[in-house]
Amino acid sequence: MGHRVLVVDDDPTVSDVVRRYLEQAGCEVELAADGADGLAAVAARRPDLVVLDLMMPGIDGLEVCRRLRRQLPQLPVVMLTALGEEADRVLGLEVGADDYVTKPFSPRELVLRIRSVLRRTAAQNGPPAEPAMLTDAELSVDTARRIAETGGMPLALTVREFDLLIFLMRHPGRAWSRTDLLEKVWGWQFGDQSTVTVHVRRLREKIERDPANPDRIRTVWGVGYRYDPLDGGAAR
Repeated sequence: MGHRVLVVDDDPTVSDVVRRYLEQAGCEVELAADGADGLAAVAARRPDLVVLDLMMPGIDGLEVCRRLRRQLPQLPVVMLTALGEEADRVLGLEVGADDYVTKPFSPRELVLRIRSVLRRTAAQNGPPAEPAMLTDAELSVDTARRIAETGGMPLALTVREFDLLIFLMRHPGRAWSRTDLLEKVWGWQFGDQSTVTVHVRRLREKIERDPANPDRIRTVWGVGYRYDPLDGGAAR
């Protein structure tokens, strides 16, 4: 893959396994043993992606993710969570993780998840593309430069939030199930549908005038979600 990945985990066995598989996939890997070291590593040399354990002594993964999101909202974060702890996974997504893998996990699955996230960030580091603007009233999205603004003010969107917004704006008026969105936006054939629910909630908080009564991303009961442009149609 040719990317630089920071792995933050207090379990040296897990870190070593992840490091070996990522290096086999062509990544440059740096290890950090706790949250404080992880934040320091990011400050010293920004990675292309962070693999972040949820449960760590001192500064835990949730707080590390919160701080990263405030400082570097577009830095991809893949979180490692305990198997079966849905509340922990939801919390990780709430604070801005782009993806998660549950422990015990398959290292190959983790590499595939990392590849998926990095593919979606490649446009930010590649050569400039032709402008491709999506607009809806005061909301504008430059898909080539991966910049979203509302009323001229930039929006701090994570990788997945940006991808979800683009997808919905490009398909106005159509209802999508959570399963559909997992496949179309995340590239998953199966997965926890709460991932979609959390990302929709976070996106509403950033683009809706009243997130509790959304005008754009509407809930279609029994189905999923539908994007209704305020101006009657999103431009591609």
